[in-house]
Amino acid sequence: MRKLRYAMVGGGRDAFIGAVHRKAMALDGEIEFVAGALSATADKAKASGRDLNLADGRNHGSWQELLEDEVKRPDTERVDFVSIVTPNHMHFPVAKAFAEAGIHVVCDKPLVHTSEQAAELAAIVARTGIVFGVTYCYTGYPMVREARDMVHRGAIGDVRKVIVEYNQGWLATQLEASQQKQAQWRTDPARSGIAGAIGDIGSHAENLVATVTGLQLHSICADLTTFVPGRRLDDDGNLLLRFTNGARGVLIASQIEVGCENDLRLRVFGSTGTLEWQQEEPNSLWHSPIDGPRRQLTRGSAWLGESARRATRLPSGHPEAFIEAFANLYLGVAQHIRAQQAGTLVLPGEADYPKLAEGARGVRFIEKTIESAHSAYKWISMNGQSEKT
Repeated sequence: MRKLRYAMVGGGRDAFIGAVHRKAMALDGEIEFVAGALSATADKAKASGRDLNLADGRNHGSWQELLEDEVKRPDTERVDFVSIVTPNHMHFPVAKAFAEAGIHVVCDKPLVHTSEQAAELAAIVARTGIVFGVTYCYTGYPMVREARDMVHRGAIGDVRKVIVEYNQGWLATQLEASQQKQAQWRTDPARSGIAGAIGDIGSHAENLVATVTGLQLHSICADLTTFVPGRRLDDDGNLLLRFTNGARGVLIASQIEVGCENDLRLRVFGSTGTLEWQQEEPNSLWHSPIDGPRRQLTRGSAWLGESARRATRLPSGHPEAFIEAFANLYLGVAQHIRAQQAGTLVLPGEADYPKLAEGARGVRFIEKTIESAHSAYKWISMNGQSEKT
């Protein structure tokens, strides 16, 4: 098989996540970087491309130039997909344009700014049939997939309660005033959207819960705060959750918790057991059955399920982490694209990656959280109704 070719929009000099995506896609040798428009500024975009040894003819000053060039190329040269790693406000126009051109898309989260934009993308994808992935990267960890499979096969009984926390401290001061690029755009409503911490990391927490438990949110009661003076978006969020099956939940997403680095953790409490996972110790999953001792399940072990084994590259005791989790999502996208190109069906368990529908659900979660935080009724239903506390 030839390598799949991709273009990248965003992710140039001074960007953090673009380099992560490129390293992840290079990890398994199935995908190659051939084209890009790596910054919103033409000179910086081309300088970034030169840094990464892009050919001059495929190193563009804008995403529009990149798309125009790609659609003119024969199928034997054209990119198979585009990876969008820009600040949030550019996700929709870039994704829409490439999707309408019939080019597969992988987009960073949160997907877009509004549910209306998400619905427009969904209509385009339904019409064109392209593959569309959203990089909720934490779902790529083998032990997250093991937790998902354990819940789905009833290993902890009926889910009763979920607690998910995403604790960071890097925005405990007004870092955006120091010209730090990542802080600047994440705290700017024009680029980040209507939410700060809730959109940036709270959307990851929501997706982790949905992926592992399979539960659907019924309603949200949100308390959002902006602690840092002068900041325009929330930097701390505390949510109560109600699920359609009657389960309850708590979601914390904060970027002002001094001393916390990237502390994403999940606890799922069922009628016959509990599962616990932490992103900073991602190779372990703790299982506490009601009728036996608490046990530690470790990545790479022979007794794990098929999904976890498929997402594992190294033997047990050799840690895998963030880059590999991203790589697993891209492998899922690649499997789906290859299946389409071959005219075959995707087999069960393959093409395991977050899709457009999950991105759209994440956008709705952000909107309803903001609505709840600003509502006198607080409990906001995901279908638009509200209830008094």
